[in-house]
Amino acid sequence: MKLINIGFGNIVSANRVVAIVSPESAPIKRIISEARDRGQLVDATYGRRTRAVMITDSGHVVLSAIQPETVAHRFVTQKDSGSKDMAQKDPTNGD
Repeated sequence: MKLINIGFGNIVSANRVVAIVSPESAPIKRIISEARDRGQLVDATYGRRTRAVMITDSGHVVLSAIQPETVAHRFVTQKDSGSKDMAQKDPTNGD
């Protein structure tokens, strides 16, 4: 199982994520609202502005305060290196 850091020590399973999108468009805002109503929204922003929305194969929607490009880069980097330390380059860790 591959785990990806999405900021503030929060981690998601890379195998379950179907899409990483920006929250700006009306359809994505609708997906977020519907997930909230269904009880399938995971808000991992810690009160900060939502910058990335991850949609999983189970229908859960995960909000992150990290840019979609950064999250996607972590997916690619994780697949390439296989054993990279996830907390190594996380500016939200406070280290």
